[in-house]
Amino acid sequence: MMRLSFSAVSSRRLLALCRKETYQIVRDPSSILIAFVMPLILLFVFGYGINLDANYLRVGLLVEDTGSAALQFEQTLRAGNAFQITSGNSRQALMAALIRGEIRGMVIIGSDFSAKVQQGQGAAAIQVLADGSEPNTAQFVSAYVNGAWARWQMTLGENRGVTMRPSINVETRTWFNPSNVSRNFLVPGSIAVVMTIIGALLTSLVVAREWERGTMEALLATPVTKTELLLSKIIPYYVLGMTAMLLCLIVAVAVMSVPFRGSIWALFGISSLFLACALGQGLFLSTVMRNQFNAAQAALTVAFLPAMMLSGFVFEISSMPVYLQWLTRIIPARYFANSLQTLFQTDLVTSALYLNALYLSLLGLLWVGLTARKTKRTLD
Repeated sequence: MMRLSFSAVSSRRLLALCRKETYQIVRDPSSILIAFVMPLILLFVFGYGINLDANYLRVGLLVEDTGSAALQFEQTLRAGNAFQITSGNSRQALMAALIRGEIRGMVIIGSDFSAKVQQGQGAAAIQVLADGSEPNTAQFVSAYVNGAWARWQMTLGENRGVTMRPSINVETRTWFNPSNVSRNFLVPGSIAVVMTIIGALLTSLVVAREWERGTMEALLATPVTKTELLLSKIIPYYVLGMTAMLLCLIVAVAVMSVPFRGSIWALFGISSLFLACALGQGLFLSTVMRNQFNAAQAALTVAFLPAMMLSGFVFEISSMPVYLQWLTRIIPARYFANSLQTLFQTDLVTSALYLNALYLSLLGLLWVGLTARKTKRTLD
């Protein structure tokens, strides 16, 4: 197996190579675009475009009864802040709006609702229809209306002098994200995707660009060692990645109002380990492909898309099929996204961070080792 010899590294040659790589980064507009402009665009898209909060669901309401019980239930339904209630004139009009997607559900209070409540027949009912094309939204509509129904029944019992005491008193307490704002965990997870772009996509082009431009032959004709060559490709992009990480942190906290409660030093350490994985992965693809277009396509396939879909920052890993859950174990973005969500939402350095750091270290050694093995000082 090929080995890297750090004793043979010349600081003068390494500094010169790093300076050359830095000049290429600065002079290449696409590098600046990918490193700073595209991540900010994605950060704003993920932060404001993806919203798992259900505070703006449009629900239609048809009240066919003018009695006091029906009006009281309507007030209970409108008192919550989870829905935007739209009153309808007929069932047909609300059904048409549901089919067009203008509303996500509809609640119908029948014409005999108040009469049955007053008579105490126990047959008073409401009808709830939800758009089943989005199962999660439909379940939320049903659950919220059931909750409003239970609150209204308790209020009705108290007005009649009947106290309904539940056998179990449930007190809900939310840890780490008490406001229940989805942006507070979506934005940290999206930073992992952004860093994947910077690490894998940019470095997937550097070695391939050398081969396409014919400068790799010139480098191989010099006394530059393999270790110096790899370090010169890693160090400038590591600095670029940490700068982008700092920029994402500032935007997330100052612009998007996402709280950061963790340790800056822990964030620095976990980001460095993740960049080792991303940079090693990108350099490996660039070394194997030797073509910028093919290397970029491979980086999107094996780095960006898995980070987007399988890191767990949007889709829960535990709800995936078992074989996909095992596949996520070799994706660095999974551990980085989890670490960022932990650091942003809590000031506790939990055991999960140490485990994530261990996995990132192993994956970083794997990709850097594969890159070193594939890097040769010959023109084969």
